[in-house]
Amino acid sequence: MNHYATIKDIARILKISTSTVSRALRDTYDVSKETKEKVLAVATELNYKPNYNATALARGSTYNIGIILPMINNYYFSTVLTGIQQAAYSKGFNIVLFITNNSAERELSIIQNLFITSLDGLLVCISSDSDSCGHFQEIIDSGCPIVFFDRVPSNIKTSTVIQDDFNGAFEAVEHLIRNGYTRIAHIAGSQGMVFTERRVQGYLAALEKNNFPIRKEWIVYSGFSQEDGEADTYRLLDGEERPDAIFAANDRKAIGAMLALKARNIQIGREIGIVGFTNDPMSSIITPTLTTVAEPAFEMGRESCELLIKHIKKKNFIPEEKVFPAKLIVRESSIKK
Repeated sequence: MNHYATIKDIARILKISTSTVSRALRDTYDVSKETKEKVLAVATELNYKPNYNATALARGSTYNIGIILPMINNYYFSTVLTGIQQAAYSKGFNIVLFITNNSAERELSIIQNLFITSLDGLLVCISSDSDSCGHFQEIIDSGCPIVFFDRVPSNIKTSTVIQDDFNGAFEAVEHLIRNGYTRIAHIAGSQGMVFTERRVQGYLAALEKNNFPIRKEWIVYSGFSQEDGEADTYRLLDGEERPDAIFAANDRKAIGAMLALKARNIQIGREIGIVGFTNDPMSSIITPTLTTVAEPAFEMGRESCELLIKHIKKKNFIPEEKVFPAKLIVRESSIKK
């Protein structure tokens, strides 16, 4: 990722004044053609991006907050966004939304082409794995604060807002065990994501506490979609031994698992129990209704934005980690009838 160049960088390289560089970039009459060409050549080489919000910056703030989300076409992220909007608008901030479509490449492209000077800060739910987030560190080093939420990197020191993924997963699996399930599989999210690994750890801890064997073939990593849930479930059903319960990384995957079980004429609950994670409204509509771990999406969005505004207003604000408790909601999919 290229350095975010400034007028001072160009002036230093060409050994001319910053005011000359500024006038050359504005194509004023009092700078020679030769100087203008040299300034533009160096600006291109340094990937210099002009500040289109200089007037706002002179006041100390642009009052714009950038939001980077994997998607918005599901309940969780649309609700998070609503919480962010409420907090931002109440403090006089506007929001600028960027969608990565769960693509690490798209995420990097957004960051590389971002006009940081037009934003006071960023709220980010990452799409890249947690060890590949150097592009965000560069943004922070340039002076633009970032608050991560939900999907957060493990190696960047800044404020984060998450739910208690470990204990949420632990309670989900403990619930399945209490209801008589003994062969419990986990269809996990993308490998390398912090929250994916915490949910896996909660799943494993519940098995270990109850002296259940850990079978690696019953932990399936993939994406977060309904289609991923279906594919993961077919893989489990076609294995040497079939599990009698499935804990899914999110509700979309859980619903995909339920569709796969229905396609194989397997009774949900009686033969194979299912637990999801999110409490998407679909979980109370689908038949049978889906047991899930609720995530406080609206509150997480609001808290993330409030934390970012604190960073914006106080440059030496000490990073905080906010952890929301997870809540198990029991429905029909995890009850043996």
